[in-house]
Amino acid sequence: MQASNGSVVFDEAALVERARGGDDAAFAGLVEQYQRKIYRLARNITQNAEDAEDVLQDAFLKAYTNLGKFHGDSKFYTWIVRIAVNEALMKLRKRRGDKMVSLDEEIELGEESVTREIAVWDGNPEQTYSQEEMRKLLDDAIQSLKPTFRSVFQLRDVEELSTEETAEALELSVPAVKSRLLRARLQLRERLTKQFKRKGDDAFAFL
Repeated sequence: MQASNGSVVFDEAALVERARGGDDAAFAGLVEQYQRKIYRLARNITQNAEDAEDVLQDAFLKAYTNLGKFHGDSKFYTWIVRIAVNEALMKLRKRRGDKMVSLDEEIELGEESVTREIAVWDGNPEQTYSQEEMRKLLDDAIQSLKPTFRSVFQLRDVEELSTEETAEALELSVPAVKSRLLRARLQLRERLTKQFKRKGDDAFAFL
């Protein structure tokens, strides 16, 4: 589909419909649109480039194989995210000797976690660190999160899915997503505070 200015407009629903009808080129269009996001998500969960590549391939292969079961009740992207997260968590289970890693585990979020004092940073860390260094610090902090928190943070704050879309993709309740997101943000603030070891205004508005 083309816009009035001649640029190509991505129409997910149309591509999905064509792909379900056996149009492999249409499915390839979906892969091209989302493969970078899915790889980044898988890399952030597995913390391993090779595993992320496997997750990327396995997720789209599963989606292709089961395309007939996708009825369009949600966005295709939400569906492929759900598949990719499940594949990534399976990788983690195998790597950890079948130790269970689940997004459904109970997570306590008492008042202490919400109200405890977290030191703020003096001045603007961006004046102390280069943009590349800042990105590395934040990436390392995200990688330090548990998979249960990292997945939610990645979808909600990095990929900018809505709370409802994140809940749907991870098959969680909206309250569960909110609690995990809050815990993730608190842990990131705490880790970054230790990195900067100073007081002042927050540098990350989204944390």
